[in-house]
Amino acid sequence: MDLSRTLAGAGAALLATALLANPVSAAPGGIPASTTPGNNLVSAARGSDPLSAARGSDPDSGAPGDNPSTRDFGNGPERNTIAALGGSAVDSAALGASSAGPLFAEEPASAWTITRRKGYPRQNDLPVWPVNPEDRSIKLGLVPYHLIAPKLNALQEASDRVSAEIVGHSAGGRDLYLVTVTAPESAAEAARQDRWRELIEEDPAAAKRDRALRTGYKTPVWINANIHGNEWEGTDGALRVIERLATATDPATRDLLERTRVYVTVTNNPDGRIAGTRANGAGFDINRDHATGSQPESRAVRDVVIATQPFVMLDEHGYTGTTLIEPATPPHGQNYEYDLYIKHALPNALGMEKAIQRLGHPETTRADIPFRDYAPGDWDDWPPIFTPMYAIYQGAVGHTVEIPLQVNNSAYNDLPVEELQRRSRINTDVAAATIEAALTYADTNRGTLLADQIELFRRGWAGEPSPVIPDGFVDGFGPEDRYATTFPRAYVIPAGSPAAARLVNHLIANDVRVTAARTAFRAGGRHYGKGTYIVDMHQPKRGLANVLLEAGRDISGLVPQMYDISGWSHGLLWGATVDSSLRSLPRVLVIKVTEAAATGSVDAPRGRDLSLSLRDGNDVRAVNELLTRGVKLRRTDAATVVVPAEARPEAVSLARSLGVRFTAAPGRTRGDVIEQPVIAAAVSADELFALKEMGFTVRPVSTAILNAGFDLSTVDSLIVSSGLSYANLTATARAAVDAYLARGGGVLTRGATGANFNAAAEVLPVTATAGRGDANGVVTVTNEGRIVGSGSPVHSFIYSPLWFTGEGVTVEQRYGTSPLVAGHWLPTDEGTDGPAQAAGRAAVVSGTTSGGGHAVLFGTEPLFRAHPKGLYAEYARALFWTAS
Repeated sequence: MDLSRTLAGAGAALLATALLANPVSAAPGGIPASTTPGNNLVSAARGSDPLSAARGSDPDSGAPGDNPSTRDFGNGPERNTIAALGGSAVDSAALGASSAGPLFAEEPASAWTITRRKGYPRQNDLPVWPVNPEDRSIKLGLVPYHLIAPKLNALQEASDRVSAEIVGHSAGGRDLYLVTVTAPESAAEAARQDRWRELIEEDPAAAKRDRALRTGYKTPVWINANIHGNEWEGTDGALRVIERLATATDPATRDLLERTRVYVTVTNNPDGRIAGTRANGAGFDINRDHATGSQPESRAVRDVVIATQPFVMLDEHGYTGTTLIEPATPPHGQNYEYDLYIKHALPNALGMEKAIQRLGHPETTRADIPFRDYAPGDWDDWPPIFTPMYAIYQGAVGHTVEIPLQVNNSAYNDLPVEELQRRSRINTDVAAATIEAALTYADTNRGTLLADQIELFRRGWAGEPSPVIPDGFVDGFGPEDRYATTFPRAYVIPAGSPAAARLVNHLIANDVRVTAARTAFRAGGRHYGKGTYIVDMHQPKRGLANVLLEAGRDISGLVPQMYDISGWSHGLLWGATVDSSLRSLPRVLVIKVTEAAATGSVDAPRGRDLSLSLRDGNDVRAVNELLTRGVKLRRTDAATVVVPAEARPEAVSLARSLGVRFTAAPGRTRGDVIEQPVIAAAVSADELFALKEMGFTVRPVSTAILNAGFDLSTVDSLIVSSGLSYANLTATARAAVDAYLARGGGVLTRGATGANFNAAAEVLPVTATAGRGDANGVVTVTNEGRIVGSGSPVHSFIYSPLWFTGEGVTVEQRYGTSPLVAGHWLPTDEGTDGPAQAAGRAAVVSGTTSGGGHAVLFGTEPLFRAHPKGLYAEYARALFWTAS
């Protein structure tokens, strides 16, 4: 890494975006609109964002010149300025069905895997979707979604090298296709490949000794295309390569496929491909979901990478002005075996760069390779939320490839069709060229790639420290690239809660090995019961286990800015107790766990009222299910709900399905009656998704919807976090909001949009202060209040954090004395608005409005991208209280 390159290019513009302050649209006591990154979207499209002006480049030329590539800021307008409306341009009916499934549920055994006892080809007649003339890819001259299945069916008919199957369904219910291209294999040969693949992971020492494996194992390569729906041409480039491999008659192609299996997920986001949106049908960016697995599309490709165990993978994206090919800049994930990665990633990227140069287009004279060309922090590979970074933990050499020429967003609407199609042809050429080059690299270096995947898994089983990588290990490697961690000997997760079961099932689904103690035991001075889960860190994918369970690291002092989240700990944010044993494995007999044990129970004599404590999102779901079924519930405090004895059958059913625990309520317990809350919500798509997970029925609203005359008269609580501006309401709509508040309507807010609404509508008498717009991570909090704070976790999550000052409110949570545990949070250049200024300040406040209603303001992010599961219950308690 050339340190002479200071903060520049994409990173500089992102940082400037996060730090800009424009107080014009902020009400007194509110937040300046542009202190949150969502109000200054940095687009990957040249000419549609502040980057273009900052670089002084021609926004529509597409010529690479000396300008670095660009991309969307990690936290875009969907977090603050766009209200989710409960659907998109895709099928809202299918989306609604997919969102109404079991809360956080995922059966590890249901994951897609490679079919056993069959050879290749494994051909399937794919269902053909109806012609959709509204498919946005048509205008670009690309393959619309409805023609992909017919094309794959025709290729299967024409070639015994092609197998196509459905590996899952999108949020909108559409088929997700996996194509395998390889030379035909008998059932016995395919079974031998399966055994070898398992041997590499399960017994790498034996795999290293196996001469037949070294010569006969087919090199697996995985191509993922179109994960962002309006970055289309990866699909078309992949289809071009599939067709060439299927039909070529030359000896080189025949020999390649004798040695290689090429796996292609043709479009990872069909909903977005059709609608022309980055997000899927549920409004999620799938390429931020791999640590969480909340979306069916990310779970499908998770299953593909686990089952195929590729040596090399590409994730085809766009549009960055200049083609961009990873490896990335620091900070590098500290749980990688980075030496085994970068020794291949850099030469593979260089080979892909040469491939696009050979295309001969003026727009493809070079590529940006962030590791080679960018300063630390400009294009990092730190979090495991991106597909290639997640794939590294599964044993692959993962690359993001960004094709160059913008055809989405403003360009899609403004440019002539002829120019759009010219750009798409070049983009397709680039996608195909990078795929072909990666196949060449994987085939040429198949021996060392195999040896290095074996070595990665061997280190995990052996528990060896990751080696110190010397300067110059590859060209440009220096001290700024050196990230490492100390792996604990084991993690210990006490069983018995929905949170523990959820976390364990998530680990298993991601191919992390989990065992359970057969008897009680002691470790680290603590007593643990029978059934306690143990994650022995001497396992092949220890890096993945650790990146999910460890607290993380404060990297604020290491790089000047980060593109996306820098902290995410499942161990701290998912609600389960997770203890680490640094040096010793607990001494107890264990059994392998394939699915977490059931946790639900009704522990009360028949005829007694039941008590349910709202400590988990599943507890909240149970309450909402009971209310939906007409059960009369009472609340004795913000966290305790009483269920009448006659509803015991319903409680038993929910204990089984949701894993929640009902206990005996104290005799003659009284309390306030709870009714099904009527909720109007101007929220982001991820928040809407999380609310539905918890069983809330939500009426989506926005500035436009309120201006159109939405009736607030029956609403119990109004949530404001994205897409609702009091200042932009019409006089009539503003009067309706004022009337709602005057009659005691409840309010719950989150983030800058919520704080601005609070200030403009004079909900609570507090002033919000904003941390830097790109500040994010895991923080410590102290719990004080009886609504949100009561019994809540001592950690929370922030993105663009806020804190509140004022009189006449209750502080529910405060930031800790040194709040940032893991992530990136710097003060401004003036030394303000950093973690030191937030320390001890109110992160969440509650109070009574002038109209007598209840209000709660969050400066944290309890529902962020449906990830911090352990924070759901505190948000729900606030919502029930504001609706009362």
